[in-house]
Amino acid sequence: AKDYELRQYETAKWVSTVVRGEPQKEAMRQGFWKLFHYIQGKNDKEMKIDMTVPVTCLVKSGCTDFKVSFFVPFEQQDCPPQPSDSDVFVEERKAAAIFVRSFGGFASPEKYAEEAESLARTLRNRGQPFHEDFYYTAGYDSPFKLFNRHNEVWYFKK
Repeated sequence: AKDYELRQYETAKWVSTVVRGEPQKEAMRQGFWKLFHYIQGKNDKEMKIDMTVPVTCLVKSGCTDFKVSFFVPFEQQDCPPQPSDSDVFVEERKAAAIFVRSFGGFASPEKYAEEAESLARTLRNRGQPFHEDFYYTAGYDSPFKLFNRHNEVWYFKK
């Protein structure tokens, strides 16, 4: 469809952390730095790992806990280093069909929420079943990239 796409993601490992009781923007900041320290060597192998995209954030309706995640690079998928920080963990996300809406610019929590609501409305109107109680935000760019930015919101297909 012109305003969203349906992607099939394979099972993959992500390194994640949950930030509780903070506004989403602050949770993203704190979560990003915890994960950044992990890829900079704060892991059991003291291994530096390449930064990957997207950086995702799990947003649940009415909840102030946010799970921030980095995709584990393909080279480390089989055996990622274990985090040294007890707040950071490696998780395996199962294969899934995901509805994706892309947009540009600098994304704020408000902009992500607006785009997620727009995608949800479109999916409902088209009779597409999806998990409505949560969505993921996905950011692909460094904060220093000023133009042609790429952001997404994801809903999982039922």
